[in-house]
Amino acid sequence: MAERKAPGNPKGEASSATKRNRLALIKSAQEVLADIGPDATVEQFVAHAGVSPTTIYNHFYNKEALFKEALAQAWKEWIDWAHGGIPTDESFETMIDVCRKLFRVAKTHPEFSRLISKSLVNPGFVIEAVQADALPSLKRVARLGKLNRAEFDKRTRMFSYCIAGILHGVHTTNELSPADADVSLGIALAIWNVSPENAKAIVSRPLSTFL
Repeated sequence: MAERKAPGNPKGEASSATKRNRLALIKSAQEVLADIGPDATVEQFVAHAGVSPTTIYNHFYNKEALFKEALAQAWKEWIDWAHGGIPTDESFETMIDVCRKLFRVAKTHPEFSRLISKSLVNPGFVIEAVQADALPSLKRVARLGKLNRAEFDKRTRMFSYCIAGILHGVHTTNELSPADADVSLGIALAIWNVSPENAKAIVSRPLSTFL
């Protein structure tokens, strides 16, 4: 009697292949962002990834959606490392520590630094890409009572562009050293009504020794 073969799982195999293809696109997009930035054309991307333009639209609405997802995933991976197991919304001071680690990311994660550097030619792109991950933590920190919650959305937008500007000065134009960036961040904390004395103390906290 012929041996009966176990039925296959074509749907599962197709799902796995789809997931692999999507991840490969995201990885290629991260490389293109690090080399060219968010202004890279579809033609430049497909030449790098070795795929057809149709492949992009099989997985993403457009190139911009792909690039935002690529940056969002790189951001999430770095944030998980930067927090070192500490909850992202434990305290406002912890959140500021992570901002300051971003100023020093060239030392710890050079590839991510290149990605950030090129992406910051368009600060709005960066802010939109990371806000889905960053905003909930900021809201939870605000509920702890450390931030002025009046006009929260406006303050968030102003603070986001301040951070993007500081990062641009550190990683894109090299006009700011990490220490200069700390001082600039302390000034930006006035957006949340943090006093100059408290701001100076917050941005002077010792960072983890792995830096």
